[in-house]
Amino acid sequence: MFQRDYFMRMIEQMSEAVGQVMGLRQQRKNEEALHFIDEQLDRKFRMNSKVIRQLSDADLVRIMTVHGVVETANLHAIALLIKEESDILIELGRKDQAYLLQMKSFHLFMRLALLDAPALLRTPSEEAAEMAEKLDAYELPEATKLLMYEWHEGDGRYDKAENVMYELLEDGFFIQEDAVNFYRRLLLLPDESLMAGGLPREEVIEGLEKVESQTEVH
Repeated sequence: MFQRDYFMRMIEQMSEAVGQVMGLRQQRKNEEALHFIDEQLDRKFRMNSKVIRQLSDADLVRIMTVHGVVETANLHAIALLIKEESDILIELGRKDQAYLLQMKSFHLFMRLALLDAPALLRTPSEEAAEMAEKLDAYELPEATKLLMYEWHEGDGRYDKAENVMYELLEDGFFIQEDAVNFYRRLLLLPDESLMAGGLPREEVIEGLEKVESQTEVH
C-alpha cells in the first residue's frame, strides 16, 4: 500500500513539474525552467542535482536500489526531469550539454523498460523510443547499442534487436556466438511472437544459418 501511494504521489508531482516546465518554456523563461528543474532534483531525491548529473545511469540504479528493490518511480522521475532539461539546453544552443543528458535519460528509460517498471506519465519504452528518435543522427557508443539491443529484444521488437546486433558485430563488440545465441532464443518463441516482432521464423532460421556458417569459416 505504501509503495502504491508513493507511486501515485510521484505521478501527480511529475505531472505538475513537467506542466510547470512546459509553461515556463512557452513563456520563453528557459533559465527559470532550468532553475526549477534543479530545485526538483535537489528536493526529491537522496542526492543533489550536481551528483545526479555526474553519476552514470548504472550508478543511479544501484543507489536507487534498497534491499534488492529498485525504486523505479524515483529513477523515472529523474529521467523525466533531465530529459526536460536537455530539451531546454537544445533551445539555448548548448547541444553538448544536452547530448550528455539525453544519453543519460535514454539509458535510464531503457533500464526501466528492462525492469518492466510501470508507467509514470508514459511507459519507459515510449519514453525510450522518443529519445532514440532524438539521438538517431548520432553514432552511439557500444554500451548504448548493447542496452538498445537488450531493450528491443525484451520488448519483442526482434527486427530492431537484430539490426543493433549486427552493428555490435561490425563494431567488434559482439562475437558470432552472441548472434547464434540470439537466434536460438528466438527459435524457442511461438510463430505469433516472431511475426509480431517483425522477424518471421524463416528469417530467424536464415539468420542463424548465416551466422553459424560465418562461425565455421572462422
